[in-house]
Amino acid sequence: MQAPQTRAPNFLILISDEHRKDAMGCAGHPIVQTPNLDALAKRGTLFNAAYTPSPMCVPTRAALATGDWVHKTGHWDSATPYDGSPRSWMRQLRDAGREVVSIGKLHFRSSEDDNGFSEEILPMHVVGGVGWAIGLLREDPPAYASAAELAADVGVGSSTYTDYDLAITEAAETWLRAPARQDQPWAAFVSLVSPHYPLTCPAEFAALYDPADMDLPTGHGTPAPDHPELRNIADFFHYDRYFDEQKMREAKAAYYGLTSFMDACVGRVLQALRDSGQLENTVVLYVSDHGDMMGDQGFWTKQVMYEASAGVPMILAGPGVPQGQVVDTCTNLTDVAATAREISQIPDDIHNRDLPGRSLRALANAPYDPDRTGFSEYHDGGSKTGTFMVRWGAWKYVYYVDQPPQLFNLHDDPQELHDLSTNADAHPEIAAALAEGKTRLLAICNPEEVNARAFADQRRKIEALGGEEACRTAFVFNHTPTPAEQDKMREGPAL
Repeated sequence: MQAPQTRAPNFLILISDEHRKDAMGCAGHPIVQTPNLDALAKRGTLFNAAYTPSPMCVPTRAALATGDWVHKTGHWDSATPYDGSPRSWMRQLRDAGREVVSIGKLHFRSSEDDNGFSEEILPMHVVGGVGWAIGLLREDPPAYASAAELAADVGVGSSTYTDYDLAITEAAETWLRAPARQDQPWAAFVSLVSPHYPLTCPAEFAALYDPADMDLPTGHGTPAPDHPELRNIADFFHYDRYFDEQKMREAKAAYYGLTSFMDACVGRVLQALRDSGQLENTVVLYVSDHGDMMGDQGFWTKQVMYEASAGVPMILAGPGVPQGQVVDTCTNLTDVAATAREISQIPDDIHNRDLPGRSLRALANAPYDPDRTGFSEYHDGGSKTGTFMVRWGAWKYVYYVDQPPQLFNLHDDPQELHDLSTNADAHPEIAAALAEGKTRLLAICNPEEVNARAFADQRRKIEALGGEEACRTAFVFNHTPTPAEQDKMREGPAL
């Protein structure tokens, strides 16, 4: 049965976790097999310069929900999750009569909050409504022993995360195929956790990648970036010390396998959409919340402003979206809120909040805009100062409060191996780019004021949670437990 074509389109968001932007066939990767994402890009638009609001799960998901920057809402870190305020785009759609469902990971505070959904199916929220409290201790960070788990988990088999993704996929298939979906336009947020670590990959997908064929990470064998704040991040998230060359290759093979596993889940959801007759009247958006460094420059996971971490994959397809197109205009996950309102024909925020987003469907149909600024910020674990990134055209400028900046020309140096910031005196073009980067940053926020406010809020949060010792010992983990695991934690040990 084909859905009526006269009504507003449905909106299906497919979001993964920790998927770096280059790890797709449609992005030109020579090894990674992502046939379903490639097919989605072929019938839609690939955004080539998309960024996360913050290279960390919890603050990014709050920004995605609100359509606003981290420094505007104050969801700084992994212990300050979204709690229903400010009002989400999901709630705007729901309050306008649209069915809005989530299936899978949310990483908000709790389902007891009004996050805006009509229904939350299999939601994963932060642990205990608190989250990762150890990350609040930025001024005096403790040792983070859980970092050893990343390398230790590399292997073949199922994990709680892959099991969870299969349950999410099945629930999404069931929801999409239900006759009720034909009754009115809907929006759905289907949120998978792969290829997020643990790097344990199901055998079927592990077989696609031989560790012997994997190249070593970018910059391996050369000195790590000589920057004080990057040393802080590397010293806290000391993942790299547990990897030798063989383990690096095994980790990359597992990550690529998990990426293909995630792609297969996406394919199943899209097939259910097609089988239900709704494909032609549904705008589909694929994104991830941030990337993964996978050992590049000595870093694993995220937390830094290199492209592999702060960049995200972004594909839009469906009614009104150009096919087979690549857009170089900078975009952000904060654009999702504006996209949802535009597709669902909902007016802009009635509370007149000054939001930065623009509909991705409009951007897909607009000429390249070299003046639109890409932006990301980081105020979470391992950092001793606020980090801010702006991108325009070929240039990327990274500002660290009270520390030296970085500057990269991504056209000439896509792997970001050459920080140009120290060459300003001899090269007027570099001096001009540094000045332009600072100007663009100040147009978005005052970094010193934001940094001071973040630390002040985090000190209050530390006290509210019982002090530094409580933050050191409560909810220490390397990745958020699944809902089933959290249920067991609440039950406690069997007597």
